[in-house]
Parts: sequence; structure tokens; C-alpha cells
Amino acid sequence: MADAYDVPLDKIDVTQADLYQSDTIGGYFKRLRDEAPVHYCPQSRFGPYWSITRYADIMAVDTNNRVFSSDAENGGIQMTDFPKGLERKNFINMDPPEHDVHRKIISPIVRPSNLVNFESIIRDHATEILDDLPRGEAIDWVDHVSIELTTRMLATLFNFPFEDRRLLTFWSEVATAELVPGTEIDTEQKRVKALQTCLDYFNDLYQKRADSEPQSDLISMLAHSSLEMDQQEFLSTLILLIIGGNDTTRNSITGGLLALHDHPEQWAMLKRDPGLISTMVPEIIRWQTPLTMMRRTTTEQAEIAGVEIPAGEKIVMWYLSGNRDERMITDPDQFVINRESPRRHLSFGFGIHRCVGNRLAEMQLRVLWEEILLRKLDIEIVGPAERTLSHVVRGFTRLPVRVN
Repeated sequence: MADAYDVPLDKIDVTQADLYQSDTIGGYFKRLRDEAPVHYCPQSRFGPYWSITRYADIMAVDTNNRVFSSDAENGGIQMTDFPKGLERKNFINMDPPEHDVHRKIISPIVRPSNLVNFESIIRDHATEILDDLPRGEAIDWVDHVSIELTTRMLATLFNFPFEDRRLLTFWSEVATAELVPGTEIDTEQKRVKALQTCLDYFNDLYQKRADSEPQSDLISMLAHSSLEMDQQEFLSTLILLIIGGNDTTRNSITGGLLALHDHPEQWAMLKRDPGLISTMVPEIIRWQTPLTMMRRTTTEQAEIAGVEIPAGEKIVMWYLSGNRDERMITDPDQFVINRESPRRHLSFGFGIHRCVGNRLAEMQLRVLWEEILLRKLDIEIVGPAERTLSHVVRGFTRLPVRVN
């Protein structure tokens, strides 16, 4: 907390990825919520931007797409603007009516009847994963469980070749990774090259699905829709679906285990009453907030919490901060698995861009914890969690555990 209060208020920049990797961002958000809930940062690696850090103000922005645009031609949802003429559009960075048409194509994948079918698939995968875990030796929970379960489900949603499923994880990480010198993806050119392999792979699947009878997977839905997408738009849609199906669930699986480890009284309560899984799951998603932010752009002069903001300004909703706002959430810095109104969180967003797969994400967490408790697994964390270097994805790259 001390570091956050040593920085002059006008110098605070909450896009610094190391604050998230070190898990020290909380103090900065606390200070902004208390002292400058609508905060202007004049200089950052992304240029100037406004931070919205209180729950109610984030809701007001997220539900007003007319004034606060997510359209790619206005900048999109990420901190970096698209170069003019190279905007990569998908339904999350579109405004109505275009957004509504595109979202409607893929939304049937998570309709209630499909969710019923998915539950048995998730349970089969969770059962196999948990039963195959080595006992009594250190393993990486992120790789063995979090990535494996979510990647299997992504492969199911795409009807993607199962033996190649880890490519989906790789492409998700490539799309969201910070560019760090000396790493596999350290330049934008390398990122573009890696994502071209993703596009090539899916182009082949797309053509095969287009030449076959319509099926219930996402690629078939796109191939048999009336949408006409160029290659950039197709790639952008794929990456959105891959990230959406990977990061939220994957990092909530790891974050939930870590939260229970850090709050042993909650772990003991869960073991006594497995019925608490139903309220624990949304609490995990609030606690972890796997996607920390979304960006909007003002289409006209706007007022947020009494602060006037000109048209054309970059507005950043910090969901992670809103999920720690004591004005809306009681004891927000406590992990409480029997919390009243546990779905009162911002992790899925609100308004027209609310996460289309939120129920599927919750189902994966619920089924996994049901199977963990059924087996009475003793999961011991045996080393420090390694966190993702990102101001967008609040995640984990490694969590060593021992399972007995």
C-alpha cells in the first residue's frame, strides 16, 4: 500500500503490467477509488486515458454504449488503438446494430439445452483429469488442471482436432501477451506471424464445415451464417472466442484454489458443506476478476461522477477495482464463499457486451469443484504462484501443488 501513496496522484498509471504480476495493484486502485474515482493519466505507453474505478461508475459506462463506444473504428476495447484501415472487428468491438447481428450468430452455442449437454462433457473431462493427477508429487496445477480442462472444452466448442487442442492455449497467450524482449513473442511481427498460423488452421476447418451439413459447433455456425467476414475479421472473431473460452475459466480455476488456500477457514467450511459451491463459484470469479479491464471511447462530451470528459477520449473501466469497491460490496477484500448476492460482481461485464459464455464458465468451475470434493482430495500448495505479466489478463503461469 505504501508505494501507491508515495506516487503523486497525477502520476499514477495503472496500466503497468508489473503491478499485476507482483499483485500490488490493489493499493493503487484503492487510492483512486477514494481520491480520484474518475482519474486522468496524461502519459502512459498507451497515451492519455481516463480510469473509472468505482462499481457504480463502471456500470454507468458499461451500460451506455451510445456515449461510450466499443467500436473498432473508434479505438475498440483494448488500450492500443487500431491503425486506421487495419481495424480488426468482432462483436465485442462493435456497436449496435452491427454488434447484435454478429453476436446472434454464436449465442446459440450456450443456450440452455446445449448447457445441459455440456455438463456431462465437462464432468467426464474433469473426472479424467483429476483421476490422472500424480499423487504425492509436486505438479503444476495451471498446466495439469486449469489449462487442460478449459482447452478440452474449447476444443469441444470448436469441434477442434483434440490432439491439437494445446494450440488454442498457445494462440490465446500469443494474442494477450506483453511483448517482452528475449521471449518467444517479443515483437509485434512475431505475434502477427504466430496468429497467421491460427488463421490458416481455422480457414481449413471453416472450408470443411462450409462444405458439410450444419453442425452445432462455433466454426460451423460461422460457416453457415449469412455473415461475410474478411480474413482480419475472421481472425479477430476467432481470437475473441478463444480468449473468452480460455482466460476467464482457466485463471478462475487457479485463482479459486489459491483463494481457498489463503483463507483456510473458507476451505474448511466448504468441506463441511459442499452445497456452498453454488455461491463460491461467483465469489471466485469476483475475487479473481480474470479480465481486469475494458476500454471505451466517448462519442460526445460526457459526465461521469461529476467529471466532464470531452468527446474522443479513451475511457478504461477497471473491473478489478470495481470488484473491490466497498461502496457496493461488503468486505470486498475478503474471500467469502457464502456471500449474499454473490453475483454482484463486474467480471462478466454488463449491458450488450456481457460475457456470452458466463454460464458455461460457471458450470466448469462448479463441476470441477464438485468432483474435487467428491474425491476428498487434499490439495497442498507447495510453492509460490507465478502470475501473468499483463494489465488485461489477471492470471497465472504456474502454481505448484501436491495432490493426495
